[in-house]
Amino acid sequence: MRGQTSSVRLSWPGKREPALGSEARLRVVKPAAHGFELIVGDNLSALRALAERPQRFALAYLDPPFLTGREHMEVARERNATGRMVRTITPAFDDRWDNLEGYLTALGDRLSAARELLREDGCLVLHVDPKTSHYAKVLCDEIFGVRAFASEIVWRYRRWPAKTRNFQRVHDVLLRYVKNPDEKPRFQQLYEPLAASTVATWGDRKQRAVVEPDGYRRCSSTGSEKSAGAPLGDVWEISIVAPVAKERTGYPTQKPEALLRRLLEACTEPGDAVLDPYLGSGTTLSVAARLGRIGVGIDANLRALHIARKRLEAAQIKAGETVAVGSRRTRPGTARQSAKLHVA
Repeated sequence: MRGQTSSVRLSWPGKREPALGSEARLRVVKPAAHGFELIVGDNLSALRALAERPQRFALAYLDPPFLTGREHMEVARERNATGRMVRTITPAFDDRWDNLEGYLTALGDRLSAARELLREDGCLVLHVDPKTSHYAKVLCDEIFGVRAFASEIVWRYRRWPAKTRNFQRVHDVLLRYVKNPDEKPRFQQLYEPLAASTVATWGDRKQRAVVEPDGYRRCSSTGSEKSAGAPLGDVWEISIVAPVAKERTGYPTQKPEALLRRLLEACTEPGDAVLDPYLGSGTTLSVAARLGRIGVGIDANLRALHIARKRLEAAQIKAGETVAVGSRRTRPGTARQSAKLHVA
């Protein structure tokens, strides 16, 4: 069941409802032995083909291109025979668009298709930046319904400052929507450390509010049980993937494992299935494997799937391989084939 439909909608010339399904199908090349499957092809075609299967997902994490207007490159670094560090630059995905309307149309198609693959108590998390988050929020309200909106998470990070006559942009936005607002959501409460002032005043024990019969809160007291911390809020400070980090793959726009770990721990349970239609470097599935979840990842770039496969193998997981037959490589996230560039 969808949440209540809103009368506030995005509008532009030529806007249409999310496109109907295509005739694409999935051809399994190697069966998934450990519950993980990598699908190569256009993610919209693959999502629609997945709808023919009975499997449903507790979490769909969508990290689409951010409407940057440029082609993104993978940068691999290794030393040559003389010991000098050489960078190999390879196109990863194309994020160039004719206009904002085209971007939102393509994104809406994929949001709608991904929603149909969720469990009734599952949720979708859309990862965008402040340039498009306000449009994406209204678009998601249209597709899911306003009652299905669960939270807006601000991911704050630190990076090298830019030269700008403006405030530094140091955050992304994660929009979380539930499949069915009438179902109890799949959600595990996470905690963060207590504030230093709280510990100084009350210690590390659980606090108990004393409330009068008329509803007036008289005071607080502490018990003997140790506090788990403060319930996690919706502003998360997590570092980006540093250039020297062990988890860094060189694939552009790679998200940190700590961010995906927090999402998976909160929105899924061990054994649940997760879906990532913009697989990229494979962080979602890599974290899912270590947390005892299973998952499906989709990407049009064979190099992205290779990186994801290697990360799963590091977790002792042999992923299945599938091709979306009859699919077209369409944006967002189109892979482009061109020559590698070697830079010393």
